Amino acid sequence: MKILMVSSYLPYPLHSGGQVRLYNLIKELSAKHEITLICEKRPHQTAADSAALEKICKKVVTVPRRKQWSLENLAKSTTSLHSFLVTGHTQQLLREKIEEALIGEKFDLIHVETFYVFQNVPVTPLPVILVDHNIEYLVYKRFKDHAPLPMRPLLALDIAKIKKEEITAWKQANKVVAVSHEDKKVMEEIGVHPALVSNGVNVEQFAFRPKENNEIKKLLFIGDFKWLQNRDSAEFIIRDIWPKVKSVISNEVRNPTRSLANARDDKVKLWIVGRSIPESIRNLTNDPDILFDEESSAKPAHEIFQEADILLAPIRVGGGTSYKILESMSCGTPVVTMPLSAQAINAQDEEQIMVGKTAEELAEKTIALLQDKKLFETIAMNGRKLIEETYSWKTIAQALNTVYEGVVA
Repeated sequence: MKILMVSSYLPYPLHSGGQVRLYNLIKELSAKHEITLICEKRPHQTAADSAALEKICKKVVTVPRRKQWSLENLAKSTTSLHSFLVTGHTQQLLREKIEEALIGEKFDLIHVETFYVFQNVPVTPLPVILVDHNIEYLVYKRFKDHAPLPMRPLLALDIAKIKKEEITAWKQANKVVAVSHEDKKVMEEIGVHPALVSNGVNVEQFAFRPKENNEIKKLLFIGDFKWLQNRDSAEFIIRDIWPKVKSVISNEVRNPTRSLANARDDKVKLWIVGRSIPESIRNLTNDPDILFDEESSAKPAHEIFQEADILLAPIRVGGGTSYKILESMSCGTPVVTMPLSAQAINAQDEEQIMVGKTAEELAEKTIALLQDKKLFETIAMNGRKLIEETYSWKTIAQALNTVYEGVVA
């Protein structure tokens, strides 16, 4: 097939979940299909980044991404029916490039990544597939619920706009793709019948590595701190989860035969990895056992997960399927997370993953992994098995290919 793909981002370098997903899907799909990519490109992205996509696409066309946080966008969204998110991604130049492509070549379908660029696609007889990585109005609603009280009325108004725009886009598309079971369920309740194409993992790159009996045990949090869900998760860990873990480890007399850590209590560290960690996060603590590490964010992600002993991923604000969770499980590093994230990948508590609803429960699950070697090994092996069977990119790409075949049949 000839596919016109429209995206709100250039999927390279692989610094975010969206980039990882789209790059790997294009790479797999390009073996069967001819893909033309038209997308927004951030100022820091280079010609070399575009060239990486040109190796696996027939053609790549980029337009400069507008600055989202601007007085112009704020003013427009405040005085119109459009949300701040859609206002920032509405571009005449992007629409023109799409129209030029449709005039110049015959395509079989249009694949749109994220609903907030959907409005740039002209009316066309071609089937249009819309892929939503998250249900954005729910992401923003969760953020509103944790925001300072004075901000909530303004956020509520914008969320109402996002919800209307997002649902309208779902209903206009010929087929919608959800990336998690929970998102699919929400769409179905609204009357949309999406396909499910989950996020995936390069299982060869994110290889299983049994944990060595290292002297220092590292509880990892990793994330791009430009995203509000990562800032929220890091604050939650530092303020509420880590103190409870450290308190128990420091005060409990442990049985060495059960202890995975098998080390003094000062040998368990909280390892926070990410680029441009905000001072507001750093200033939350002066605990010497919390390691803020920007340098390691330049390392390949699989090396970070393989070095860590446990991943803490208490995602309260985000939606969809978290790459960090899938990649950590693929490497054999057990994950402690919240119900929404576990449900998104059909992982069962204390079988493939550890799940807690509150800071107390999340701390308890973390401590159980540190103290019970058999439980640790069970979670590590079962987690890897789930990834191999369900979440390899080849499997995910085949699911998307089935959606393509369905809309052109």
